[in-house]
Amino acid sequence: MISVTELRAGTAYQEDGQFFTVLSYEHIKMGRGSANIKVKVKNLKTGSIVDKSYINGAKIQNIQVIKKDMQYLYKDDDAVYFMDGETFEQVSIPLKIVPEHIYLKEGESFTVSFLDGEPLTVLLPPKMTFKVKETAPGAKGNSATNVFKEAILENGLKTKVPLFINTGESIRVDTRTGAYSEKA
Repeated sequence: MISVTELRAGTAYQEDGQFFTVLSYEHIKMGRGSANIKVKVKNLKTGSIVDKSYINGAKIQNIQVIKKDMQYLYKDDDAVYFMDGETFEQVSIPLKIVPEHIYLKEGESFTVSFLDGEPLTVLLPPKMTFKVKETAPGAKGNSATNVFKEAILENGLKTKVPLFINTGESIRVDTRTGAYSEKA
């Protein structure tokens, strides 16, 4: 058991049979009353994000989540498959656990978190590089304003890119929003 004041971003804990990981933490003290701890948490089984509030001094059950770097192999209709680089053991993870599977690239390494040997989540880097598969021809000028055009990336993702980006060029995409970040 740990105190709720020890919660920080990335901490995993259990409450009422549910497993959560902390996304953000806020300590609020108003007037003469007791302090409140507000946390934004992600349910590790369902992926839903919830705001929770605790009184200062409350205790929760912490859990140990093991993280491994694993190589992404492939995807089928039901799951994505990873391989442990040390033991060469393959692990399948249901697609419902990995909603952002469109960002996975064959052969690249990703961090997979496990609880009691069962995979929980796949952690993506904040930005990834993809080739532009299809877009309108590039145009010079019009750089005074942020003018964007549609582009389809090699992974099938549709995003908006600046006018100067051409088919075949590589761009960096923010994996949290799917938006263009910079030219690679």
